[in-house]
Amino acid sequence: MRFKAVIFDLDGTLLDTIEDLTDAMNAALAALGYPGRTIAECKKLVGDGLETYVRRALPPGAGDDPRIVARLKELMRTEYKVRQDHKTKPFEGIAELLDALNGLGIPLAVLSNKPHDSTLEVMKRYFPGRNFRIIFGAREGIPVKPDPDAALEIARLMDIRPDGFAYVGDTNTDMQTANAAGMFAVGALWGFRTAEELLTNGAQALIEKPEDLLGVLSEQAENKD
Repeated sequence: MRFKAVIFDLDGTLLDTIEDLTDAMNAALAALGYPGRTIAECKKLVGDGLETYVRRALPPGAGDDPRIVARLKELMRTEYKVRQDHKTKPFEGIAELLDALNGLGIPLAVLSNKPHDSTLEVMKRYFPGRNFRIIFGAREGIPVKPDPDAALEIARLMDIRPDGFAYVGDTNTDMQTANAAGMFAVGALWGFRTAEELLTNGAQALIEKPEDLLGVLSEQAENKD
């Protein structure tokens, strides 16, 4: 098989987190007297890290004030820790896909722009005992996606060339990250964004449901042969 490993995004790819992310943001916004956001809006606001989510969620102008951004970021962290497992669930078919990949002996990793501590917590809660070699969220001093540094760090730690990775994500940020790292970009259509966005930002394959990834991996292996 051409691909030696798979990197997954987390929110919108492995886990359907949007309701908890929306509820936490709306509670934080309400605490500062700002109007809330809809789930549809938040699907477009998330994906580029907590600070960017906070800035995008604020009304025009408010996101330019660093004091407001810092306070809302603090409140969002607190509210999300309370709500991060209320409505979140793995997408249908993810468990079966992970079982299949583990059965094939393909090393797995997670790379998220969610804060690192929250990433570790939700992975432990929803995927206990799963064989993920590396799990990275947003860490201090490491640029968030679409910067490729963290993806390339995973490649180095696994001792696998970047072009040996399939990178699965649901946003423009993920597709940009995969391409910048020299990995094969796979767009997950069950996530938060559209096929058009994924293709425009460099998706090399699109999959409608998790099990379709196995076909992509097999197809690429056949093409390689």
